[in-house]
Amino acid sequence: MAGEIQGGQTGQSKRVSNASIFAGCAVFVFGMVGAAYAAVPLYRLFCQVTGYGGTTQRVEQYSATVLDRTIQVTFDANISSGLNWDFKPAKNVQPKIGETIQVEYAATNRSPVATTGTAVFNVTPMEAGAYFNKVQCFCFTEQTLAPGESVSMPVVFYVDPEIVKAEETKNIKTITLSYSFYPSEPAKPVAAVNRDETKGESKL
Repeated sequence: MAGEIQGGQTGQSKRVSNASIFAGCAVFVFGMVGAAYAAVPLYRLFCQVTGYGGTTQRVEQYSATVLDRTIQVTFDANISSGLNWDFKPAKNVQPKIGETIQVEYAATNRSPVATTGTAVFNVTPMEAGAYFNKVQCFCFTEQTLAPGESVSMPVVFYVDPEIVKAEETKNIKTITLSYSFYPSEPAKPVAAVNRDETKGESKL
């Protein structure tokens, strides 16, 4: 009798152990899936905060300090093969460190239809990304151009005076700001989205 009780307890312990292992594996799998979905936005946030990979910083205010030292800033413009635009960089400038200035990129839609583009950007050397502060930039939103339309695209920025204090950036003489435009679908107005959903429901 004791043997039967002991055997029953052993079998129950094994079932509990297997259930625990299964539950642990399930938690691990769901955790990995969640981490995969969170990786991209977390990586973007990390880049924006640290300037990693040449990611510039977005700020709301101008610099309160301007040094008696200049730095060369050059500009680069690129278009992906899927976007029929002409995209020209701004003219190179040599502002004082901490001085807020505005430059102008230019874009022209060469296609016969309205098209929308989204700009990605970075600076080189990558270490300078954490000190390149943009107050205003066309890259913050999608850009839609009518057929043949040409527009100026302003960028308002300054180089943080802290750049001269960091060991890895204090000797940087030139920073290059680079933009690349890629095609994207323009967002529909809420009313249009509601109409589309209503049409879809009426067909069912």
